[in-house]
This record gives sequence, C-alpha cells and structure tokens, in this order.
Amino acid sequence: MDSQTSQPSQASQSPHTFQVDLRGLVDLFSHHLYSSPKVYLRELLQNAVDAITARRAEQPDAPAAVRLYAEGGTLRVEDSGIGLTESDVHSLLATIGRSSKREDGLQAARSDFLGQFGIGLLACFVVAERIRVVSRSARTPDAAPVEWTATDDGSYTVRTLPHEARTEPGTTVHLVARAGAGEWLTEERVRSLARDFGSLLPYDVRVGDEAIAELPAPWDRAHPSPATRRVALARHCHDLFGFTPLDTIDLNVPLAGVRGVAYVLPSAVSPAQRASHRVHLKGMLLTERAEQLLPDWAFFVRCVLDTDSLRPTASRESLYEDETLAAVREALGERIRSWLTGLAAGDPERLAAFLSVHHLGVKSLARHDNEMLRTMLPWLPFETTDGRLSLEEFALRHPVVHFTRTVEEYRQVAPIASAQGIGVINGGYTYDSELVEALPSVRQGTVVSELDADTVTAHLDAVDPAEELALSGFLMAARAKLDPLGCDVVLRAFHPLSVPALHLDDRAARHEQARAEAEDQADDLWAGILGSLRGSAPRARLVLNHLNPLIRRISSLRDPELIGTATESLYGQALLMAQRPLRPADSALLNRAFIGLLEWATHTEPGKDDLR
Repeated sequence: MDSQTSQPSQASQSPHTFQVDLRGLVDLFSHHLYSSPKVYLRELLQNAVDAITARRAEQPDAPAAVRLYAEGGTLRVEDSGIGLTESDVHSLLATIGRSSKREDGLQAARSDFLGQFGIGLLACFVVAERIRVVSRSARTPDAAPVEWTATDDGSYTVRTLPHEARTEPGTTVHLVARAGAGEWLTEERVRSLARDFGSLLPYDVRVGDEAIAELPAPWDRAHPSPATRRVALARHCHDLFGFTPLDTIDLNVPLAGVRGVAYVLPSAVSPAQRASHRVHLKGMLLTERAEQLLPDWAFFVRCVLDTDSLRPTASRESLYEDETLAAVREALGERIRSWLTGLAAGDPERLAAFLSVHHLGVKSLARHDNEMLRTMLPWLPFETTDGRLSLEEFALRHPVVHFTRTVEEYRQVAPIASAQGIGVINGGYTYDSELVEALPSVRQGTVVSELDADTVTAHLDAVDPAEELALSGFLMAARAKLDPLGCDVVLRAFHPLSVPALHLDDRAARHEQARAEAEDQADDLWAGILGSLRGSAPRARLVLNHLNPLIRRISSLRDPELIGTATESLYGQALLMAQRPLRPADSALLNRAFIGLLEWATHTEPGKDDLR
C-alpha cells in the first residue's frame, strides 16, 4: 500500500475554527432562545449589575449606579462597574460564549453574578443594528478608555480613546435601533421594561432621573400592624397579578436563599391548570411563568419571590430542574402546609372561607399527607346522605362509613340507603373516595366499606315467603321480560313507600353488560374473544317495592303482555330515577313501554284486567 495513502495528511490533522454566522445567531436568539425582544434590556441591566458586583468585590466602597437614557431610536446605558481594558475587549466581547465571570480574580465571587452563560450583548442585536461600548477599567487605572463597535453583519472594530473620553471607571453601551425595532428603544418602553426587570435590584438604577428599584421588597417592608401589611400586600398582588387575594403566605426559606410571598386565589381553578409564578434571581426578574416552583397540589396560589440559589436555564427565562429546585419546592410546599395548619388551629373563619373555594387543593394535599388529613378532617366538606358534612362528623354518626366510587352509584342508592339508616358518602368527586379510604389510617377504629348493590339489597326487608310464592307467576314473567337486558327482578319491602322500584348494579355488573353488548355487535372472531372474557359477576337487578301500592296492583295482573309492558315501564322509570345514562336499547324500551301503556289505557275491553 502506498505510504501516501496509508498515512493521514498533515492538513487533515490540523484543527479548524468554527465559523459563526452572526445574523443566523441573532435569528436563533430572537425566534427560539428568547420569548420576546424585551429581554435585551434585561441583558443590559444584568451586565451592568454584574460589572458593579465585580468592582465591589475588589473595591467595597465603589459607587453602584446604572443610568439609562433613551432618545430618538437610541439607548445609552452607563454603569460604574469594573470596566474593560483593550485586551479584555478582544477576549470577552469578541468571543461568543466567553464570560467575564470566568476570568481569574472573579471566580470566587461568581455566585454573586446574575449572568452565567457569556452570551451577553449578543441579545441586543435582536433590537439593534449597531452596538458601541466605551469602557475604562477599574483594575488598571492607567489604561486608556477603549471603544468596541459591532454591527449585525458580524464585524467589529476596537480602538483606544483619549483619557479624557472617559475619566471614571465603568462602561457605557450605546444601541442604535434596527429597522422596525425603534419602539423597543423609546423612553416609555425602556422605563416600563426597566421597572419590570429591575424593581428589586440592590443598586441605584434610574431611567433618566427616575429611580427604578423599589427596595425593600414588598414582603420585607415594615408596617404598623399585620392588618396594614396584609392590605399592602393585597395591593401589590392586584398590581402584579390582577386579583385581590383571599390571603397571603410568607415564603421565607433562609437556608435556600428564598424570600417572597404566595397569594391565595379568590376563585377556584382546575387542579390540572399549571400555575405560573414570578421569580427574581438576585433581584433581577427571571420569569413570570415559572411552573415547576411549587408542588402540583398548590395550584390555588400564585407567588412572587427572590432567590439567590436557583439556577436559570441558558435563556434565563425559566428555572433549571435540579436537586436544589426540588428541595426549594419541598420547602415552599411545607410553608403553605404550615399556613393551612395554622388556620385550622387558630382562624376557623378564614379557613372556612378558603375551603369554600379551594377544597379540591386541600383534598389533593391531604390524600398524600396523613398529618394534613388528620388536621383537615373536621373541615373538609363531603356530600353525604346526611347532608354536606366533614368526614369527622360523619364518622361520629355512623359506625360503618359507606361510600360509592361514582356519582351515578351514589344517586342510585342514596334515597333508599338513607331511608334504611345507612350513611353513604358520595366518593365520585375528585379525590373523595381516596380520602374516605384513607380515613382509618388517621382515625383508629373507623370502619370504611364500599357500598354495592349486594349491601343495599341485604339491608332491604325480605317479603314473606308465602306472599312471594303467590306472586311467582308475575315475577317469572317480569324476569323473562328483562332477561335480554341483563337484569334480574327481585321483590323486597323497603322505605320510602313512594319508590316503586330501584335499579341496582355495580361496576362489575356494568362491565359484564358492556362486554355482552360488544359481543352481540362483533364479528365471529371478536365475538369469540369477548365470549372468552365472560365474567361471573352478578347482573344488575330491578328491586320491586312490595310496600308500594302500584307494585301491589301490577303484581295482581294476569295478562303476560301487560305484565311485560308494566315491567318495562318500571325498569325505565328506575333508570331515570338513578340518573344513569341510557343505552340505545334502554331508550327504545322506554318508548315501547310508553306507547304500550297508552294503548292499554285507550283500548281496554270490558272485563279485561287493567291497571286501575
């Protein structure tokens, strides 16, 4: 083999430098990395604040001021920060991805900086066609001021200026708006963005002569009394989120470097709705849409806080999901849990007002937290056959706590169970059945049982065997009529007397019914498969009330056709009373029974049995 082909060429071994298309990078920033062009101002403020932080790390008494001046499609931002030398400009401003925070001497203080990713001024090209930076170094007082000018075509120039061009250390950034972006550099827009991003910054930030920072933060300000503090925070919530809160919750977690406040929403929201929170990082607004900040169960609050421990993503518009964020989320959830516990112990009126709106949120928390369930037992409302009660009060009234898993099941059995003295909780609403099942874990000795058709039937009085035998012909005809519908007929005596018939089934019976219907409609292959899945669950049943006068009259009929029509009518009426969804076959039955009864009512021959 030729030596020239067996060895790689020298040229192929030489490293190559990536070429960066600045126009393409600006397009990437504006359409993918950042949610809006407004972030350019945050980047400018961030660079200015970081420069001041760097200078104060070496000169604690150095001035700390940022000034912004907007006029005629241009913006000037001045800071009294660390400044740059000519070599700094070449190595930092002209190299994409490099950050001044990585330089020697600043690494130890890096945690105090807002920016961590070194993309800095590039974000300004989203609104500007030209950026000019004039800077003088505080580290090298003898160094002359330096000017760096860049355009959005990727070119830049650097030149040294006379010493009188800038006498004090610091940096001034000049922006000239690109075509169509002039509105972002107007004084009104700059002031609005500066207030939004920088209201909690620890330095003197001004747009013209107007101060932007509003320290201390609203949750740290002193007030004459707790009541005046609540009023002030409520006003802050209304200005920030547009609603007046039911209450406020302090979210101070010193160990996690978090301070802030949670506002309780005044109206109910869906538990599935993702809450958006407002997060500041070392005073700078990071995002207004932080979704992963609180546990999922805390969907009833909106919070605003400042942190120095959480990590931002590369766009600095959301939080990085890591162990620190998980720990902060748990700590903030504990603060909200403690607030609820405090209300239960000392302010039942406010707790009742809160639960009337947000009981779902508390139920969501209580189903995973036995301590919270124990605390909330006297307060959480449930629909029961005794009215709207707490689990504690219901358990005191009934030795066995019966519940249903669906609203339909509850509607089926509630009237009859109540008349028989059986207490039943409607567990068909969100979280309710889980909480009822968890009751024995926090209330020792409590017996919880799911109520099904067999339990209800067992509590109904049996009819005298001789009377039932005398009606065997009627019952046989009624059963034959409902057998195709997968429903049995039984005779019982129960209250209230006004209920002629009761339709009872359970989930297993409904599943079997659905399987049988699917089998009837399927082709041979699927019919065979569905047939192999046939279960042994009891079928639905129509319980006839022997104490009801109408049932007594119907049971005395002798005409099989009329018995069938009457049975279908009772079956349809029982379904409607249970508020169960009607299948096509049920709707057809109701229509057929109605027409049949009209025919019997209008064409009865003399001497023939009738329903009168």
